[in-house]
Amino acid sequence: MTPKIKYDPTSRVEQILLENSGRQLIYRPTEKVGVIEVDNFPMLGEIVAVRFIEWVQKNPGGVISLPTGKTPEHFIKWVQYYLRNWEIENVKQKLASFGIDPTIKPDMKSLNFVQIDEFYPINPQQRNSFFYYVNKFYINGFGLDRDKALLLDLSQVGIPKGMTLRQVFPDNHVDLSLRFRHAKSGLEQLQKLTLQAVDQYCSDYEEKIKNMGGIGFFLGGIGPDGHIGFNVQGSDHHSTTRLTPTNYETQAAAATDLGGIEIARTHLVITIGLQTITYNNDAVVIIMAAGEAKSKIVAASIETEKGIQYPATVLHDLKHSRFYLTNGAAKHLVERRYVELINLPELDDERAERIVLNLSLMYKKPIMELKKSDFTKNRFGAELLKKKNENFEELKQQVYRSVIQKLEAGMEEIQNETFLHTAPHHDDIMLGYLGYIIHLVRSPLNKHNFVYATSGFNAVTNSYVLKLIKKLQIYMTNPDIQRLVQENYFDPANKKFRDRDVSKFLDGLAERNQTKIDEGECRRLLRNLVFLYEEDNLEHIKERIEELINYFTTQYPGKKDLAYIQQLKGMIREWEADLLWAHFGSDASQVKHLRLGFYKGDIFTEEPEIGRDVMPFLRLIERVRPTTVTVAFDPEGSGPDTHYKVLQIISEALKTYQKNTNINHINIIGYRNVWFRFHPSEANLFVPVSLSSLTILDNTFMNYFRSQSEASFPSYELDGPFCRLAQKIMVEQYENLKIFLGEDYFNNHPHPRIRAAHGLVFLKKMTLEQFYQRSMELRKSIEHTD
Repeated sequence: MTPKIKYDPTSRVEQILLENSGRQLIYRPTEKVGVIEVDNFPMLGEIVAVRFIEWVQKNPGGVISLPTGKTPEHFIKWVQYYLRNWEIENVKQKLASFGIDPTIKPDMKSLNFVQIDEFYPINPQQRNSFFYYVNKFYINGFGLDRDKALLLDLSQVGIPKGMTLRQVFPDNHVDLSLRFRHAKSGLEQLQKLTLQAVDQYCSDYEEKIKNMGGIGFFLGGIGPDGHIGFNVQGSDHHSTTRLTPTNYETQAAAATDLGGIEIARTHLVITIGLQTITYNNDAVVIIMAAGEAKSKIVAASIETEKGIQYPATVLHDLKHSRFYLTNGAAKHLVERRYVELINLPELDDERAERIVLNLSLMYKKPIMELKKSDFTKNRFGAELLKKKNENFEELKQQVYRSVIQKLEAGMEEIQNETFLHTAPHHDDIMLGYLGYIIHLVRSPLNKHNFVYATSGFNAVTNSYVLKLIKKLQIYMTNPDIQRLVQENYFDPANKKFRDRDVSKFLDGLAERNQTKIDEGECRRLLRNLVFLYEEDNLEHIKERIEELINYFTTQYPGKKDLAYIQQLKGMIREWEADLLWAHFGSDASQVKHLRLGFYKGDIFTEEPEIGRDVMPFLRLIERVRPTTVTVAFDPEGSGPDTHYKVLQIISEALKTYQKNTNINHINIIGYRNVWFRFHPSEANLFVPVSLSSLTILDNTFMNYFRSQSEASFPSYELDGPFCRLAQKIMVEQYENLKIFLGEDYFNNHPHPRIRAAHGLVFLKKMTLEQFYQRSMELRKSIEHTD
């Protein structure tokens, strides 16, 4: 075995970053690992890229291991940018400002590369394999030497000559019990021998890494359960490279890569171990994380004592391990938040309210029952009293009144408003605030328009479309179709007949008539095929149906679809949204599907463009002339990046509209759904949700959003459809308010909507200027990447 390589882990880059930020690397005693904190996701990618370049300069020929997925998007872009533009003078100056010597271009060809992990079984040539990813973005993208790359290609390991992985594991199911029991069939014997070969491959892989002297620079993301690589919760800190199952959280995170959680459940993974990562004591190990959604697991990994519940705690004993975080991802690091609080010259009402409400939840006491000692024995509470310098009882009263005002604002009767409800994806609005819309649509004096920014095709599985296409194939034998064709029923531009598709489906639902439901669904699907193929000859359409059946039968899940297949999948989602709003009385003219061009199904989503993406929104705003616009209001890095990009698009469209028309009085209502929550201090509308409204949410989602009802791309928080997670969130928010105000407030309230409440929707109402201010960070981050 080769001795461990002596690397140079020192960093002038980190020193400069810390000096410029005014922060310490580590705040003891709570933090156990050093932290570098930056403003936003693109900036995070740049500083990791610069630190990587610095390490390569100091350690030519070293061993590197880099991550896959969406987390390293900006890291990859910045490394490529600097390598490509190294000789340009202003680039040299920028590198020098980070402490990089611009006279020494890093020797990428000298590096040895180690792939971190891979799904199993998988064809390495598939575009959703990590083997394909590292070849595209690192070997080719960074100009590494392929001969010095240790990659995970198990397509032929243990496989008899002339056979394939798919033949050995025909359903992609790998039974690990074959490691310990006798085979019961010829196929099982073949699988057992393959498993033995894979286990040996993993052992050899581990040995090869150690023979290299160990990994010198490791960069990784962190999963929702804290996994690094595929070392999930409970992984031994002494673990090595192995074939292993995953947990639900990891499967949910991998569902997008593999084409659905039903695929992810059947796959195992191969991963280097935690000991593999930390084998060399001089290794620089960086975990990067962006967005508030990661902040709790990040804090647990940094602040919790070392243990197998949080895999990243293995880094506590590694001197040069770091967490590189956005401000959002660092939000729950308690020492940093306390230092920020101390350094604030004054405390605004929202921050003060957050502290009081947190104390209420911590002690499980209503606001008005909190004692002064509850504040003084908590350092955040004590600092609040010190900074506010006001009567303790008045402070409690202020927060108590604020909570009640938010609840009352959420029940105000709204009339004579023109709403433009916007959403990145087709289920975002209903999951975010359907309980509010149910009340808004009751007044005929309100006008409602619904607009979906993207076609959302990524969330429709091949298996679901195949099921619909086969249903349509049967429907095509219905003799009534010829009459409809003669009536020009399937003309894609005919609004009357498009609405009739919807009515047919809803009538069938009301009658519990599955035949009529299927007929409405098939009519819309046939109409979409007529549009896509520009073909109304039924015999030709039947041939196209055969082609589609062949396509969806032969394509591997997770593969990027052809453009017209993406459009077909998007039209399925558009149909679902049409059904939803028809349920509440809106026709097709009130529901717009923009299919913005930045959404293409690539692993890294394109940045929005003015002409392509902003102008369609602007034209719609000019036509609708809304008085209230709703927006998905997730912070950066929390949930799909589509949400944040659509927020930026809407912000730019509204600014242009305001400038062109001088209309300044538009209300903005920000909502969140299953990807992230408002803290109650952030929201200013608390909408009571009854059991009836919760039932409507569940029924409409399961009946209309059928492509999503099987939860192929679920949240890591709940193994089930999104409507159940949305309900769980609303109920939790209601339970918190019962703590703030006391249970009797709800039980004895004179208003029936309060007494009937069993959930709450949190919303944030803003003026245009407040909205622009909140979305400014995104615009800066977009400019930062140019």
